[in-house]
Amino acid sequence: IRARVVRQQKTDRRDAEHLLELLLSERFPRVWVPSAEERDARQLLIHRHQRVRMRTQVKNQLQALALNQGVQRKRKLWTAAGRQQLEGLSLLPFAARRRSELLQSLDALEEQIAALDQAVAAEARRRPAALRLMQQPGVGVQTALAFVLTLGPVERFRRAKQVSSYCGLIPREHSSGGRQKLGALSKQGSSFLRFLLVEAAQSAVRHDEQLRRCYLRLAMKKGKGKAKVAIARKLATRLYWMLRQENSDAQP
Repeated sequence: IRARVVRQQKTDRRDAEHLLELLLSERFPRVWVPSAEERDARQLLIHRHQRVRMRTQVKNQLQALALNQGVQRKRKLWTAAGRQQLEGLSLLPFAARRRSELLQSLDALEEQIAALDQAVAAEARRRPAALRLMQQPGVGVQTALAFVLTLGPVERFRRAKQVSSYCGLIPREHSSGGRQKLGALSKQGSSFLRFLLVEAAQSAVRHDEQLRRCYLRLAMKKGKGKAKVAIARKLATRLYWMLRQENSDAQP
């Protein structure tokens, strides 16, 4: 118990130091309280995300079951032919029951996710800012809507670096004796938005030539993991300026 208390104290101290750093560097945004409607829309995104994760877990279990029978079809297992082959495997009673229940769960999740996708798309259509962000290659409806709902009024961020800090995509800084040392990511803010930005970054490098060149250069120097985070940070910066530009265009 004492060790846990000490670890928690260290965590609290690091968070306080990070908050102080943001305040001193004027990177701490103005406080924004989302409306009940905006909080509810966030719940929609999180609920869909959780259902997608559950679907992935079910698919992984079915893949393992098929592999135990010597069937390795990867993504093709989810085609009509792959489903037919999976259902036709000769299994012992308990394995057959597990397969049947997993397939029922998969079908139910697919139906739920399809309905949630429609709800998310409808919510995005109600928000011009989200539609504008979807013009960026690699940014889908989930990322665009989550970015808008998490950041709130873009005017409260004076610089793009504030947005990166808010999303937890800026490394911690430890300075001493005039030396600057960058550590791991601060991971402040919404972990869900950070996840979506990294996922979107991986898609963006396949469709955006400028980001692709940047990713390849960083991957050679620092590794793929750090390169993905760097592209996610650049992507967040782009989305921020797209919103700022939209607001500028809307002003008389």
